Amino acid sequence: MTQSHPSSRRDFLKTSSLMTAGAVVASQMPVPLMVHAADSDLLKVAVIGAGGRGTGAALDCVAAGGNIKIIAVADAFEQQAKNAAREISTKCKDKADLPPDRVFWGLDAYLKAVDTGADLVILAGPPGFRPQHYEAAVKAGKHVFMEKPVCICPGGYRKVMAANKVAEEKNLKVVVGLQRHHQSSYLSGIDAIQSGKSGDLSLLRVYWNGGGIWNRPRRPGQTEMQYQVQNWYHFVWLSGDNICEQHVHNLDIGNWVMSVVLNKQGAEWAHPVEANGMGACLTRGYNGKDVQGQIFDAHFIEYSYENGTRMFSQCRHQPNTWNIVNEFYHSSAKPRGANVAGGQGPKLQHNNPYVQEHYVLQQAITQNRKHHEGWHGAISSMTAVLGRTATYSGQVVKWDELVASGPDTFPAELSWESNPPVMPDENGFYPIPTPGKSRAGNRG
Repeated sequence: MTQSHPSSRRDFLKTSSLMTAGAVVASQMPVPLMVHAADSDLLKVAVIGAGGRGTGAALDCVAAGGNIKIIAVADAFEQQAKNAAREISTKCKDKADLPPDRVFWGLDAYLKAVDTGADLVILAGPPGFRPQHYEAAVKAGKHVFMEKPVCICPGGYRKVMAANKVAEEKNLKVVVGLQRHHQSSYLSGIDAIQSGKSGDLSLLRVYWNGGGIWNRPRRPGQTEMQYQVQNWYHFVWLSGDNICEQHVHNLDIGNWVMSVVLNKQGAEWAHPVEANGMGACLTRGYNGKDVQGQIFDAHFIEYSYENGTRMFSQCRHQPNTWNIVNEFYHSSAKPRGANVAGGQGPKLQHNNPYVQEHYVLQQAITQNRKHHEGWHGAISSMTAVLGRTATYSGQVVKWDELVASGPDTFPAELSWESNPPVMPDENGFYPIPTPGKSRAGNRG
């Protein structure tokens, strides 16, 4: 690499001429409608979603080194909100100011956190809530760090894309927790593809195969809504299945590569035009005693892009099977395939991409640099939804049709006493999609 000290992904992409969301020269910037206070570089931060990832994101935000103050924490559950506030206060000390009246819980706690005067909000609740939380943050004029996936159904995708447009109009800065975009090795590999060093692309392969995930047993006295929100990974309306919750990282890399090949950026970020696939639920604990929701434990999808390029995708939660988390491309120069992560790339401010992404966001806010990752975050999340719809239905599913008319699976009524979108039968089992019987049109 010719550049020895790029300070951020944005600077590197400018140098390599790869123009992606958030990498726009100053002359193209709109007139600012939302600018950080000129008399101080202090960033006041509210954390919404106080589980392990939300608490971790708060610590990463502080570790990025900016002038940060965590001023609010919100979660659906009281004890989780209090535990996170205690941990952040202990570990961050003078970087946290969390009195009891700024620790919120309940299904509407996110609105209270947004209303605290924070400049920046961290959105890390269950993914099904993300579109609603993002809408509220953007409406209130807040800069946003949001975890992936940013949506888990077509209706959520439409909400996020609409909010993305408003965020751009307000000059808000947005970073999505697809941290590979802030990892030196991936920046190097993407630059090699963009520069033509890797030859003409012919095929992509992406994987997230692992042994399984956590399960939280039902507690005495819980309502069904409380149980599902606490055990959110196992319900499609909350997690989007493992293809959305984890495999989105790898699908996003495929879209990033294709965006380079097809010269796409921003709201036009590359995505597949159709998908077909297969999947099943074979190894989860459905024995009548250890019921774990409704998601599949394996997916295989063949995605097709507008130029005919195929991406083969695998994700799996099955113990004692082949584990791999990686992305590969095949090209005229690499016919047998090569990792997209191309070795040592530019020197970044932080080697840890989970910290680097917060550094980039903070720099964009304090220096008023345009930076908006909401576009590729939404498109890659919807790519996962497209694949899941194909595996659930067993049909070929078209991007345009699903985006235009696919359902919004988030409940119209949300309270601890209301029924979730799926309910157990008399034996405690939840409905699981059946390929060939489940219709593509009604499976978000």
